[in-house]
Amino acid sequence: MIHVGSAIPDFVAAATSYKNVRLNTLKGYQVLLYFYPKDSSPACTIENQNFAANYAQFKHHNTLVFGVNRDSLESHERFKAEQSLPFELISDTDGQLCELFGVLKEKKLFGKSILSLSRCTFLIDDQGILVHQWRDVDIKNHVHDVLSFLDRRASQSDQAASSTR
Repeated sequence: MIHVGSAIPDFVAAATSYKNVRLNTLKGYQVLLYFYPKDSSPACTIENQNFAANYAQFKHHNTLVFGVNRDSLESHERFKAEQSLPFELISDTDGQLCELFGVLKEKKLFGKSILSLSRCTFLIDDQGILVHQWRDVDIKNHVHDVLSFLDRRASQSDQAASSTR
């Protein structure tokens, strides 16, 4: 599992709109990966709508947004179209990204142990370094918490730039 301050290993992942997302090609942008359990479930729909409603603010912060879970690309394509999502969804059917980011948790369902995807978000800076993580998030204020962090980060960057002049 990765930790804040670590370089994220390059990965290639299948995404909606017939795209492959390769981390190394996204240098120069911050990358926000938010993991959610299931397409079209009530809470996950709300979470995705919240990210979509605030997408312009993420773009303002030079941040690319990607939703990630283990559903198929077909499921993602339907969900993206139904919700008019302005960003891509990554299909992690083999669990490679889920394992890398440590978002799978064992839980009991009908007396059986299953691996369930925990709702988590990760911010990777424009050089591929993990700068912040939010684990086991509550969807109610999560997107605003992420945007507040991006605002503070941008403000600190602006202050550092003006102090070097």
